[in-house]
Amino acid sequence: MDFEIIISGGTIFDGSGKPPTRCDIGINNDCITKMGELSVAKCDKRVETTGLTVCPGFIDAHSHSDTYLLIEPSAASKIHQGITTEICGNCGASAAPLNGAYQLPADWLDKEYAQLPDAHTCASVGTLPWGTVGEYRHLYDTVSPAINAALLVGHNTLHAGICGYDPRSATPDELNAMRHALEQALDEGAIGLSSGLAYPPGSAVSREELIELARIVAQRGGLYATHMRSESGGLLEAIDEAVDIAERAGARLQISHLKASGQSNWNKLGLALEKIRTAQAGVEIGSDRYPYTAGSTDLDICLPQWASYGGRDAILERVRDPATRKKIRTELLAHPPGHWDNVMIGSTQFEAFKGRYLTEVAEALQLNEVDALLHLIDADDLKTGGIFFSMAEENLWKVLAEPYVSIGSDGSMRAPTGPLSSDHPHPRAYGSHTKFLRAALDGKTVPLPEAIRKMTALPAAQFGLKKRGLLKEGHAADIVVFDPAQVRENTTYAHPHQLSGGMRHVFVNGCHTLADGRPTGNRAGRFLAR
Repeated sequence: MDFEIIISGGTIFDGSGKPPTRCDIGINNDCITKMGELSVAKCDKRVETTGLTVCPGFIDAHSHSDTYLLIEPSAASKIHQGITTEICGNCGASAAPLNGAYQLPADWLDKEYAQLPDAHTCASVGTLPWGTVGEYRHLYDTVSPAINAALLVGHNTLHAGICGYDPRSATPDELNAMRHALEQALDEGAIGLSSGLAYPPGSAVSREELIELARIVAQRGGLYATHMRSESGGLLEAIDEAVDIAERAGARLQISHLKASGQSNWNKLGLALEKIRTAQAGVEIGSDRYPYTAGSTDLDICLPQWASYGGRDAILERVRDPATRKKIRTELLAHPPGHWDNVMIGSTQFEAFKGRYLTEVAEALQLNEVDALLHLIDADDLKTGGIFFSMAEENLWKVLAEPYVSIGSDGSMRAPTGPLSSDHPHPRAYGSHTKFLRAALDGKTVPLPEAIRKMTALPAAQFGLKKRGLLKEGHAADIVVFDPAQVRENTTYAHPHQLSGGMRHVFVNGCHTLADGRPTGNRAGRFLAR
């Protein structure tokens, strides 16, 4: 048998968690067609990997790159970590389906999409050249980004589109419309449902609404992923709710970015892990986590919950109305959501404030922290990013050691140049997988075979990705070759736009996308349907 590509000479970790072996890998037509002794076999290209490690391409189990992959298809921050597939549509927000009142998150909405190839063939929604999951899938495969993506349907996306942004559950007729929209999205290739219960409007809906929708996902073999209602004071109750939803719906459950946030809640992690282990006797439960002790989301998460409903215009109207702003200010002064000196400013129009702590920004503005926060939210039109240092290092490694926890960045892909290079993201967008891999190589977390499993076979199984996550004959040729001595994250909180090091070769569907550490310009990523 002749081969298009043979990868030879490396140390092979197949993704299963088993000890390494040595063999050659033959690739034809985007698949692994032979594993064994291929030293005399004919091929168009032979990639010599002696002294290097070969494993399946990494799967980012929790990403927000939905629309970014369309406008920056190089996927630079991910490819240089060895990531070949992302799970998108998390935390209740997805690029599709677009219905009614739903608006994309601000960081997606302010980008330019009109130039996308074949955009004119889709039914445009506002300035966006797609509407349904099927149309988004068509655009994705037309653009062919450097990596694969699978899509969860966001519950907030469905609910806001059909019910609006007011703090309420769906009426029976609206719930029926949500069911039909979810069914269509699943039929068009989505792999499940995600909820973002810390964010409006999901934070106000009833548990029963989520059960009804999760039941539809379960009937079609998908899963229910959740950013739970609380990851701090109500952590244990939120786990109970997530398990109850999955159990009553008969659905597989994915607990997103498992954590105990806020120092007063750090001691709850052990109880949280015990709850999950106990519940696994009756419900299939997975989870994911990034290897950082700071989280990140929009800065307006700090607003009182009552002030965060109604959508962007309503929130800004409250912040800009003197009387309502005074009420918000008084409440935040009396009951701050955390310690202000643990809050760092991420993306903002004010270059001098990027990567600076809120306390420093307040001093520069000659304001107190609450007034500085409201000033930024107002001036940035609700587009200010926040980085929140709220987790314990010891707890981080406990979570990452759990056998059901895969690695998910919780970050959108970025690139050091181009349309996604000017903001100030959390470093997890550039370094989650390389940081975890470095920790395993240095003996600071689980052994290397298990660390690789957590980035390959485990998330592939959790999200039902067929023939991905293992080096095995007949499986997709998503393959990473790295230099163990050179693996490192280069990104920092102060200077996030820096690519990781150590990835020598990356193959996506058999396409040599990264060669000798450099992008080839070739792309073969696909939309991975259920």
